[in-house]
Amino acid sequence: MLIGGLNSPKTVDTNSAYFAKFCFSLGMNLKRIEVIADDESEIIEATRRMSDNYDFVVTSGGIGPTHDDITYSSIAKGFGLTLRLHEPSLERMKKLSKAHPSQPDFSWDSPSPALTAKLRMIELPTDEAREEHNQVIFVDDSLWVPISVVNGNVHILPGVPRLFQQLVDGLKPRLLPRLTDPEGKGIHRVLFSTPLAESAVAGYLTELAAKVEPQGVKVGSYPRWGKKLNTVTLVGRDEEYLESLVDEVAKGVEGTRISVEGEDDKDDEQASPPK
Repeated sequence: MLIGGLNSPKTVDTNSAYFAKFCFSLGMNLKRIEVIADDESEIIEATRRMSDNYDFVVTSGGIGPTHDDITYSSIAKGFGLTLRLHEPSLERMKKLSKAHPSQPDFSWDSPSPALTAKLRMIELPTDEAREEHNQVIFVDDSLWVPISVVNGNVHILPGVPRLFQQLVDGLKPRLLPRLTDPEGKGIHRVLFSTPLAESAVAGYLTELAAKVEPQGVKVGSYPRWGKKLNTVTLVGRDEEYLESLVDEVAKGVEGTRISVEGEDDKDDEQASPPK
């Protein structure tokens, strides 16, 4: 769930794409991505709904030091929790963060607007009924930033892409034991390039999907505008079964298997593929 991250036309979302790739690499089914405004009621509604519907939820954004960073307070309110200064996070912040060049006189021991703003980032939702180590986790020794976990499954992360990516990667060891495949081998994808229009392969792909979906394989078809070649994909966890389908599918779409989409394009052969 992206919170307040797309309020400016200058903002380009990279976190959802990174998270999608992360899930794919571990064989996790990504069910939903939502963009939420910096609005308390929207954050509360979306967080509670997603916590009820999914077993692993990640939020991105809205946990900075300014007035419009309301993710912690909104989620706390939504789950009936209080905000409390997290002392271990404060100690890590003191140890690992550096004073901004514009604040050469900043002091952790002297009250100031800057100190108040910094402490705002570690006032975390707290559930008295849960053990602290299950509510706040640190996954990267190089970062002071905590991951606040609410209701057992809502993980609150910053929106800054570099931090978001480091923290998501740090969650992997905690996720692996919960996966259907605890080795986290992920999902496999096989790509085919076909000169046929989507409408020409639609019938065959419908029959193929009916055959392979019970085996956990998804069939996809993607037009490539400006190119003569379209793409067909098979996605699933059973690599051996996917490989057994390669010859059949290549023949069915009158195409060839490829490693990367576009690898067999020719610059002088461009046209919008017919539907």
